[in-house]
Amino acid sequence: MNRSSLALAIAAGVLAQQAVAGGFVEDSKATLGLRNFYINQDNRERTDNPSKQEEWGQGFLFNYTSGYTEGTVGFGVDALGLLGVRLDSGKGTHYNNGSDNYGGIVFPSEGDGRAVDDFGSIGVTGKVRVSKTEGRIGTLQPKLPVVTFNDGRLLPQTFEGGQVTSNEIDGLTLVGGQLEHAKGRNSSDARGLSIGGANNAQTGKFENKFYYAGADYKVTKDLLAQYYYGNLDEFYKQHFLGLTHVLPVGPGSLKSDLRYFYSTSDGLNSSAAGRSQGYRSAGKWASNDPLRGEVDNRTWSGFFTYTLGSHAASLGYQQVSGDSAFPFLNQGDGATAYLITDRQIGKFLSAGERTWVAEYGYDFTKAGVPGLKAVATYLKGSGIDNATGGDLGEWERDFRLDYTLQDGPLKGLGLSWRNAAFRSDVGGTTRDQDENRLIVSYTLTLL
Repeated sequence: MNRSSLALAIAAGVLAQQAVAGGFVEDSKATLGLRNFYINQDNRERTDNPSKQEEWGQGFLFNYTSGYTEGTVGFGVDALGLLGVRLDSGKGTHYNNGSDNYGGIVFPSEGDGRAVDDFGSIGVTGKVRVSKTEGRIGTLQPKLPVVTFNDGRLLPQTFEGGQVTSNEIDGLTLVGGQLEHAKGRNSSDARGLSIGGANNAQTGKFENKFYYAGADYKVTKDLLAQYYYGNLDEFYKQHFLGLTHVLPVGPGSLKSDLRYFYSTSDGLNSSAAGRSQGYRSAGKWASNDPLRGEVDNRTWSGFFTYTLGSHAASLGYQQVSGDSAFPFLNQGDGATAYLITDRQIGKFLSAGERTWVAEYGYDFTKAGVPGLKAVATYLKGSGIDNATGGDLGEWERDFRLDYTLQDGPLKGLGLSWRNAAFRSDVGGTTRDQDENRLIVSYTLTLL
């Protein structure tokens, strides 16, 4: 029995025995999120396909969260329903040649390379609570340093597995779990877990055991300390240390965000024989290097934001050391890395890469336009290692404008324009790119 089936069985048993339990029904909540999403990508520099990708769709995100049954041990069930409907995406702009089985940038592909008319999935999560400890099994959307779900397209990514979260000690949150599958943001199918360098859909290697555990400790009201551990079976082990601090400085405040990752090989990735089977990481090696593909990475960063009234100015730096790129759960169809450099297009996580980040944000409330916000970001990466020893670089410029209606019958309606330009010397599959996204979102409260 898989995790989702077990979650359904738990939920059915609970409902049959305690359907009238007050907390289960009275504390239930349900929403329907509406997301209209348009994206175009202009791939520059080379003439090979795809030179341009463009897709437009309407997403429906149903989210149901139950309360808990009464008693020392409380039971509940959550449900997530996702549906994406294609509004526009021709074969020439969806572009999928069938070689990678990953679909386009928003929709899955038909056999002829065209976008499907619609796609979706249903996820169910059984949950149990004892005191201040909660266990969940089924569909999960973790947002942790060692695993973070991606929500950068029409529909969000989901995982299947189990997780326990405990808040028994004031100021301390403990988390532990195991993931087995992921459903990509442009897919209805669950697939195994992998990393960059091994995630080709047809010839890559995928595993079904990712273990994770960690702690968030509120040292003071302004200082948060974190430790997390993640292990993708046969690929890598990863330790994370983080500190987040807010300090009043003059009339404003300074937020410091410090992160350190230490990643090493595990299982088949540790041996040349295992790596030759496809258990490889992306990195800088020459084709005849006996260490080619072994996870070997240290990544640290600092990101500092000074906020004064409507203004927020940030400066950050990240350094990637070791022979491999930064490893994270990446099935090849869109994933998120918990890095200060994971932005609209690029991630800036190659072996040896050193990246500066500058950002400025402005809230127009005091200028008489409440709900309007703008953010501009620039990233400059250098020192990227490669097999020939060259020092390669890349840069990205992002601009984001968001507006949320503050009153009227459509109060809460969100409008967002996101524009980005990315340029790189890396070559290979990395291409210069310009991108625009237009997003209209609205959430209906059903319960």
